Amino acid sequence: MGPIEQADIWLFRLVNGHLAHPAADELMLFLTDAALSLPLLLLAGAFMIVRRGRDGLVVLLLAAIAVGIADFTASGILKPLFHRVRPCFALEGVRLLVSQSRSWSFASSHAANSAAVATTVWIFFRAGALVDRAYVAVMLLYGLLVALSRIYVGVHYPGDVLGGIAVGIASASLVYTVAAWIVKRYVHGSALRERGMRP
Repeated sequence: MGPIEQADIWLFRLVNGHLAHPAADELMLFLTDAALSLPLLLLAGAFMIVRRGRDGLVVLLLAAIAVGIADFTASGILKPLFHRVRPCFALEGVRLLVSQSRSWSFASSHAANSAAVATTVWIFFRAGALVDRAYVAVMLLYGLLVALSRIYVGVHYPGDVLGGIAVGIASASLVYTVAAWIVKRYVHGSALRERGMRP
């Protein structure tokens, strides 16, 4: 066992065991269950539409695409590739707070998906008014807490979560880059051509 894996296990034990508290259990269970926290996500989506109108729908679409890419990368590529056993099945004395099937551990799809949403929000709202920046802060905090909850409930190592966050950030950045290129190439370019100008 290398030093990185030892540190990963030590951090897992710290979050899952030493920092555990009954009050935190309820919060982490709420955050880790997508069905329970769905109303928060619906409110977040409604905020986009209220603040940006039709453009908010476009941001929602881009966020959904980023989540799809992040989820596929984490669950469809990395987990079968690395075959890392979840801590609740590999270690003794784990506080397992949720029902967990025997799927692979790296990378965390929860962390990847929440990071994809948070990154998309940051890209489009970080330079807005105070309420927009507050929205960004809330979504970033929500994404981090969702990622932390996966360690707390006993189903992921910190390394899995960090890997998932990296996947989510990369997915959202890729989607934004491609979307920006399409807009510049085909939307703005078409408008300039109609005016007799070169894009």
